Formats: sequence, structure tokens, C-alpha cells
Amino acid sequence: MKTNEIHVRDPFVLPWEGKYYLYGTRGPTCWGLADGFDVYVGKDLENWEGPIEIFHNDGSFWADREYWAPEVHVIDGAFYMFASFHSPNRRRGTQILRAEKPTGPFVPISDGPVTPADWECLDGTFFRSKDGDPYLVFCHEWLQVHDGEVCAMKLTPDLKAAAGEPRVLFRASQAPWVVPSVDKDGNKNGVTDGPWLHRCPDGRLMMLWSSHGKDGYAQAAAYSDNGDITGNWTPAAEPIFGRDGGHGMIFRDFEGVQRLVLHAPNENPYERPVFLPFEE
Repeated sequence: MKTNEIHVRDPFVLPWEGKYYLYGTRGPTCWGLADGFDVYVGKDLENWEGPIEIFHNDGSFWADREYWAPEVHVIDGAFYMFASFHSPNRRRGTQILRAEKPTGPFVPISDGPVTPADWECLDGTFFRSKDGDPYLVFCHEWLQVHDGEVCAMKLTPDLKAAAGEPRVLFRASQAPWVVPSVDKDGNKNGVTDGPWLHRCPDGRLMMLWSSHGKDGYAQAAAYSDNGDITGNWTPAAEPIFGRDGGHGMIFRDFEGVQRLVLHAPNENPYERPVFLPFEE
């Protein structure tokens, strides 16, 4: 397959042992019933094999809809997937799954999400602090809190549960470029999506995240004041990519070029992965 034939949202690339592994939300089932995730495998960023199913709900898994934003991180020699799931009788949350290979099969390592059971949460990503503690960084969804939040929560060393209470890092309204929607009750609703942590060459810790701006869905950044997840966070004044695309992450290709991958446009069924050279 070619890149422009792959219909996914929220793309994530893992470069591993000479191959690129492209994960993402299945476009055709992103807003309704869903039963799995796939990976596409390639040696360049244009030609891919797949889809290869890496997780499938055989009917025993707790969630049956809105399978979103799978990320795969290599941690202590194994492959861990962080993904969002939902069901009619359980709130949306981030579940962590494990596999021995980047092509799976991925198996849940805990009974349900690690995010708070009474919160609507999505788009969990992994980060290890300077002192070695594992963290989940995720969004507390605007559907529940109106002013969407990006939060950080320490995990247990085995990644099976929370090891502390979530801390709000920033809210959508703190970014001057975000254009909120207004519901019938007059509430201003600001979206926070897709956090991803990146260490800049000068030592700063940057977070990619997405919301809606004047030109549609957008990719933006925020920065920590102490170079760690424990700092105070400030969203940048303008988005990085403001033209109807977002939910991205940064990786370095095998030629040494640093790239931002995001999905664009933000309209179903036209979403596709887009690869852009990236400099801080």
C-alpha cells in the first residue's frame, strides 16, 4: 500500500530494526463500534505492507467502540501499547497492552483502564521523568469538563495501575489560538487531544497536542519550565500546523531526518498520514 491509501487517524510511527511500524485509529470505525487495531510495516515512508491486525476483541474485552490513538513504546525490552477505549457501561479510558513484537499480538496487562474510573479520558502517552518514574500523560475530555485538560499521572513500575493522583498540566483555554465551541447551555468547550512528549536539543521538554483553531484542527506545542513533566506548562501562542490536521508525534527516520507525522485532513473518510520535516 501507498501512504495515501492508508485511512487512519492519530498516526504513530515506531522505527525499529530497519523498519517503520505505523499505527493509528482505524478510519472506518473511529466513531462507532470497533474491534481492533492494525499496524503497517515499511522500509521507507511511502510503501507499506498491511494492515496486520495486532489486537482483536474476541468478545471478552471490556470495550466495544471508539478504539483510538494506539501508541507503541519499547520499555524494558517489550512493546507496550497505550490506547483509548470506550463502552456503554464504562467511561472512556487509556488501557495499556503488552507484546513481544511490534506486530503483536498485544494483550491487556490490567483489568481495564489505568485512568480514573469516573473520568472521561483519552490519548494516553508514556513518559519517563528525569528521576526514572513512569508517567501516563493524557487528556481529561472536554465532554466532561468543558475546558479540556492535559494531565499527568505517575504509574506503578509494572505499568499496571496508577501510582498517584492526576495533575492538570494545562487547559485548552490557556492557549490563545484555540477557538472553543459553545453548546446550547452556553458552555465554552475547548478540545485537548493527542499529547506527545519530545526533548528539544537545548534541553527543553516540549509537548505536542491538538485542538481547534481558526483554520480547523491544529497541531500545537506546550513547554515545561523545568525541563521535566513535573514543571509548570505553558502552551505556545500559535500552532505549529494550523491547516486542518493534527494529533501528531515526532520521530527520526533512518536517514537522520526528524519528522512530524499527523493526520490531515480532519474529515472522515479522508484522513491520511502526513510526514513533514520538523525542526524545534
